Amino acid sequence: MSKIKYWVEAFRLRTLPLSLSCIILGAFLAYGDGPFSWRTSLLAVLTTLFLQILSNLANDYGDFSHGLDNAGRRGPQRTLQSGKLSPRAMKTAILLFAVLSLLSGVALILSGTAGLLSAEALLFLLLGLLAIGAAIKYTAGKHPYGYYGLGDLFVFLFFGLAGVLGTYYLNTHRLPADLLLPASAMGFLATGVLNLNNMRDLEHDRRNGKRTLAVLLGPVGSRYYHLALLSLALVNSLAYIALHYHSPWQFIFLIILPPLVQNLRVVFSSPPAGALDPYLKKLALTSLLYSLTFGAGMLL
Repeated sequence: MSKIKYWVEAFRLRTLPLSLSCIILGAFLAYGDGPFSWRTSLLAVLTTLFLQILSNLANDYGDFSHGLDNAGRRGPQRTLQSGKLSPRAMKTAILLFAVLSLLSGVALILSGTAGLLSAEALLFLLLGLLAIGAAIKYTAGKHPYGYYGLGDLFVFLFFGLAGVLGTYYLNTHRLPADLLLPASAMGFLATGVLNLNNMRDLEHDRRNGKRTLAVLLGPVGSRYYHLALLSLALVNSLAYIALHYHSPWQFIFLIILPPLVQNLRVVFSSPPAGALDPYLKKLALTSLLYSLTFGAGMLL
């Protein structure tokens, strides 16, 4: 039973709402425009959960193997760092979830393309393989891209554009250009969560050679970058509503404004690094609330 508890810790369940947000938003938008497939959308949810857990396990293994998880690290203690799980067991779990992600992804593609071998199916298979590779290579292996300031770009692409647009397309087989607005908004919020995480770990990462974008920008630059991310999420959302306005209910997503303002106040108050940790979960849940309210507002 203790091993199960440790594996649940390694899965980092608090990160899962953020990974689901882009799928939920894409599914809401697809449902409003039709046609819509529950099977395809549920497979998208399952695939995203497998990919997120894969990323968390690989992140645990990668930071441990590079010596980054040490006594100076802020935030919850990792399972390898604490000795609760062995590196060998973690590598086996990484392989398992890579296979599960691939199988679930293939099922998603077959469902979304009616089982036809087409250019679209091959493109989504390529995107799926890239997603698996990105989940592993964030901090694991030689030259992990998360150590060179590229983590933000990949989060924006996969948690925003690929998640929202991919879910929408596999349901409707259409891809209007203006969907880039809400997809980007989702990506900006997800990147904001990563930036907050990197701001918490900024000094520790700098000392240990992990050059996140927060390290490259420095404490002051990271704060204004955070402001830009959250502001762009709101601006893009309002721009999409302006193009598709039909009801005041569409502005219900502005319920996220108070927690975003609170988040920015904390960031600009220059708190101790550890004080940022609770706001990671809050911003992730705010992103989930955004996907639910923005999607529902487009339907009401």
